[in-house]
Amino acid sequence: MLELSILGFLREGALHGYDLKTRIQGLSGHIRPVSDGALYPAITRLVKAGLVEQRTEPGKSAAPRRILSLTEAGRGELLARLRDPKDTEITDGQRFFTLLAFLRHLPDPAEQAAVLRRRQAFLDMPASFFYREGKPVAAEEAPDLFRQGMLRIARATGTEEKKWLAEAIGTLEVEAGHG
Repeated sequence: MLELSILGFLREGALHGYDLKTRIQGLSGHIRPVSDGALYPAITRLVKAGLVEQRTEPGKSAAPRRILSLTEAGRGELLARLRDPKDTEITDGQRFFTLLAFLRHLPDPAEQAAVLRRRQAFLDMPASFFYREGKPVAAEEAPDLFRQGMLRIARATGTEEKKWLAEAIGTLEVEAGHG
């Protein structure tokens, strides 16, 4: 997800490393903080792969700054990752949010809708944090107040997400001429 975030934010404009890190942390929040030890090696990999280029500019008051920008190959890679996300980018809520943050860069509404349909199909499968005899435990069946809370919050969030997905897919289908 780190590389997707780097490509996505650089698609929106050139940035230096600190600004990029700040934007990524804003997106991932406290759940998955970004360390320099993860960010800068990821940038180096993307530069070596020809997806990101860096140039040095004078600093405003101190040392020179490295400015990062997306190459044409980087734009292509971003589109490929958005068009065909990994299963974990569909099933993991935080990873899916990262995907959503940049899905607007995929120019075809039909392709955008296809990604959202994958999430919709995942959410339609019965699931729970807890299972009894191989079956998902509902909030009403949970043994304590706290697990009941977890399950009720998850159900409410899931209900709203399913509602939004249906609305968004409908809008995208109209835009794609299929509605």
